[in-house]
Amino acid sequence: MKYAIVIPDGCADEPQESLGGKTPLQAARTPAMDQIAAQGVVGLANHVPAHLPPGSDVANMSLLGYDPEANFTGRAPLEAAAQGIVLGPDDWAVRCNLVTIQDQVMRDFTAGHVSTEEATALLATAQQHLGDNHLQFVPGVSYRNLLLYRGTPGTAPFTQETRTTPPHDLTDKTIADDFPRGPGSDLLNDLMGRSLALFADHPVNQARRAAGKLPATNVWLWGLGRTPRLDPFQHVYGRRGKMITAVDLLRGLAALIGWERIEVPGATGYLDTDYSAKGQAAIDALPDTDLICVHIEAPDEASHEGNAAAKIQALEEIDRRIVAPLWAALREQGEYRILVTPDHPTPLRTKTHSHGAVPLAIAGTGVAADGQSTYDEVAATASGLSFPQGWKLMRYFLDGTR
Repeated sequence: MKYAIVIPDGCADEPQESLGGKTPLQAARTPAMDQIAAQGVVGLANHVPAHLPPGSDVANMSLLGYDPEANFTGRAPLEAAAQGIVLGPDDWAVRCNLVTIQDQVMRDFTAGHVSTEEATALLATAQQHLGDNHLQFVPGVSYRNLLLYRGTPGTAPFTQETRTTPPHDLTDKTIADDFPRGPGSDLLNDLMGRSLALFADHPVNQARRAAGKLPATNVWLWGLGRTPRLDPFQHVYGRRGKMITAVDLLRGLAALIGWERIEVPGATGYLDTDYSAKGQAAIDALPDTDLICVHIEAPDEASHEGNAAAKIQALEEIDRRIVAPLWAALREQGEYRILVTPDHPTPLRTKTHSHGAVPLAIAGTGVAADGQSTYDEVAATASGLSFPQGWKLMRYFLDGTR
């Protein structure tokens, strides 16, 4: 049996007045997803417990079959794992966004999609002036970077009670009440404040302003934690897996559960990603694995921008260039199952992640059709199949048991 999971990140949404009362999933032309729904089952899964933040970290941990209430420690350590960074028992990783804040409003949580080269130069300056034996700024991709706190027993100022706010939750909102709070927050706030002066006249920002681009005004620190200890997927579920993604969070989760990561040229983690290349890479991986997972960030990015047309286009590209050819390849090779589902909702109205169940569709060997004909939020709600603890979906998908 071969298995495939396609994750159109953040695609679940609300009815849109601009779309005639339809959700983006309903408005988009997705014949392959609809056929999977018609030939299989649709339902709902809730991947984010009410008391945990509705981020891709919690949600994708659940989607991959791990109980976030027992295993989630923070977003940044997952991204550290993606870079092969080993955290000791007293070390903490902190997500370090480069952002644009103007008049105390989060103008852009990506700093105008600052380039990796520019981000590396800015973080080098931060390390020179703000880093020390404990603090290490680590460049990642574009605005997504890390701060490492290398501790010794009893030195780390943070605890699980330290509270931070993802910058993408603050788009076009005031930041006045959303600075870090709790143990260690003084350190985080101090670093954020001091970076403002460091970056103000930095050559990178001088060049960006001259080119009419947004400056990276400062770092925004959030999502801190220590490395979770996740049992290998093959030990828990008896299958080998591979991950295709352009996002470090998913790369890190894959590394921690023992999945191979496939890097696809042209995969950007944005709306301009090479959908066809990701679809072909998934097909090419089928002979050498039990389960292939394809994660696509584009719908989530469109929601963060409040761009309904871009979200629909991303869904149609995913359907045409990933779901359809991958599903055809699965059927040709023999027994199979395919799952299409996002991790969490990202409403266009709020431009940020939210709690709530998301639609799922499963088709393949041993899956009897349940009478629904489309893949969308309305059909999923009407089906009666539901996973209030979303992490239990994986066992149902693999074995048909609950």
